[in-house]
Amino acid sequence: MAKQPMLKFVNVDRDMPEKRSADVRNQDFDEIYAEFAAVKAAEQASRCSQCGVPYCQSHCPLHNNIPDWLNMTATGRLQEAYELSQATNTFPEICGRICPQDRLCEGNCVIEQSGHGTVTIGSIEKYITDTAWEKGWVKPATPTVERTESVGIIGAGPGGLAAADRLRRAGIQVTIYDRHDRAGGLLTYGIPGFKLEKDVVMRRNELLEAGGVTFRLNCEVGKDISFEEIRAAHDAVIIATGVYKSRDLAGPGAGAKGIVRAIDYLTASNRVGFGDSVAEFESGELNASGKKVVVIGGGDTAMDCVRTAIRQGADSVKCLYRRDRANMPGSQRETQNAEEEGVIFEWLSAPQGFSGDPVNGVMVQKMRLGQPDATGRQSPEVIEGADYVEEADLVIKALGFEPEELPTLWEQPDLEVTRWGTVKAQFTTGATAMDGVYAVGDIVRGASLVVWAIRDGRDCADAIVAKFAQTETVAAE
Repeated sequence: MAKQPMLKFVNVDRDMPEKRSADVRNQDFDEIYAEFAAVKAAEQASRCSQCGVPYCQSHCPLHNNIPDWLNMTATGRLQEAYELSQATNTFPEICGRICPQDRLCEGNCVIEQSGHGTVTIGSIEKYITDTAWEKGWVKPATPTVERTESVGIIGAGPGGLAAADRLRRAGIQVTIYDRHDRAGGLLTYGIPGFKLEKDVVMRRNELLEAGGVTFRLNCEVGKDISFEEIRAAHDAVIIATGVYKSRDLAGPGAGAKGIVRAIDYLTASNRVGFGDSVAEFESGELNASGKKVVVIGGGDTAMDCVRTAIRQGADSVKCLYRRDRANMPGSQRETQNAEEEGVIFEWLSAPQGFSGDPVNGVMVQKMRLGQPDATGRQSPEVIEGADYVEEADLVIKALGFEPEELPTLWEQPDLEVTRWGTVKAQFTTGATAMDGVYAVGDIVRGASLVVWAIRDGRDCADAIVAKFAQTETVAAE
């Protein structure tokens, strides 16, 4: 009888790729996890229980066929594993690096519930596709038939790029318009290199270009080109701008110099990593070197900011969050990494104002958790008389993002938005009320995960291809 290649969770312990020590990794912007070796990847994949109802798959927004590609990895069929992985995920090596697996696939792994430790799905996914790149298995789109229809995509983030890849594989002509000088959106300028090294994103951009996608960069809709011009040039348009408008702080002194937006701070750091000259970084405005840094917020963007400040050589880095650790929205894994690297968390702390201009302190109110709010989370309440001042000469606002006012910016009053400012669109297709206009990702959902943007982009592309095919059939009749 052949030896059972799977279900080894009973005698093989969970093991992550080696993590570089904190005192080494906090000196650079390289990724903190090493790569699995082939033997280790196969060993960890073999821990999968191959359960009949794979909760890892059902809780993945892309419904990746995780049990099957784990089986293929465990049995040495790595090219098949890659082909199955990329069949449902446009960027598996990116998701393997930045998805919050602890809240999605790994967080719903059946063997975790039995005390054996989850399968390290994300690390194996990353290993499979990194190996595919090394072996030359990753190929640009080569459609069997080139079609005449064209689609314009506004925004070169994960949703727009995923849609572009899917459309090109169907032979549709694709042009992407983006305000930045490099494609990738937050993958390029929002997420630090220690989570996602930039060559990983750039090689995907290059692959899309090699597959026939046209990029028009440094092109801001509403300034360099109008929405109507884009609409007139294409058979369909996809809005994939993401949400870039930062939520603001109130209170005395909130406009002081030295209080900056997270997106500006992270973009400057990533540009410096590319070798760009950034005046605001060189002047110290967006540089934490030698400063007492306070980051306000508890999400993944806040974690990116505190860990970036450590690497820039800040004297101290503190994170203020108005709830406790158990109620923070960011990844627990990222919080642990930040603590290891020297970040101090001040839980149940909220800013009520700022002193100095330039800023020299944050006036902090201590909080306690009271009754649950409408979402079920306990609402923070002020503890009277427990205020104090936290010294700071750089304050970074990481309070989340909101959509820009696209109907106004683009002079499109017919573009319907919700009361939150997000574009009204069908979740299954991305179709808006405007004929031939679609929207995907955060501009529809609000600030969300990269994996959801990929899902939306793929679904929207498939809907557009189906509509083109339907139109073609009607015309033929």
